Amino acid sequence: MSEEYEVHGPHDHAVEHAGHHDADPFASRMAVMTAILATIGALCAYQSGNSENLALFYKNEAAIKKTEAANQWSYYQAKGEKENLAELGAALSAVNTDAHAKFLADVDKYKQQKEPIRANAEAIEKEVVANDSRSEALLHGHHRWAQATLLIQVAIALCAITLLTRKKWLRNLSFAVAAGGVLTAGAAFFGI
Repeated sequence: MSEEYEVHGPHDHAVEHAGHHDADPFASRMAVMTAILATIGALCAYQSGNSENLALFYKNEAAIKKTEAANQWSYYQAKGEKENLAELGAALSAVNTDAHAKFLADVDKYKQQKEPIRANAEAIEKEVVANDSRSEALLHGHHRWAQATLLIQVAIALCAITLLTRKKWLRNLSFAVAAGGVLTAGAAFFGI
């Protein structure tokens, strides 16, 4: 029958000794605070990037729609020029001739064709305005999220310095900066 002997080294004694004594509550609190702030900071950074990407998307959509609206206005203008040429043809042709009747029919046709084109161009221009407004709102939110991220990062740095110096006023300052970051993130979340 073999018996095994357990030999304890200095490391084992140190681990056992640390387990029997309470850990430093100040350091533990600052570590938890830092972990919480890092999580909040990561969420703010994500939201900042997301808001920026969406702002760029809507700005791009506005540019595309602006081009579509310009195309529609060009088409409208082309129909107007055809209408003007038909009016000129009607004015220059003899009254009560087939040519005169054709020119007058063309004038009516181009007038009828212009109206839906104009309405479509105006609707597209409204989409441009809506996309631009959406982009601006998201860009404002991006700035708020970025400000919140900055404040949270400064609070994390202050927590690290607090842990080294153990100054209570520095701890309170880090809490105040962290609160400012959380409030700024709340403003970004609610679109303020």
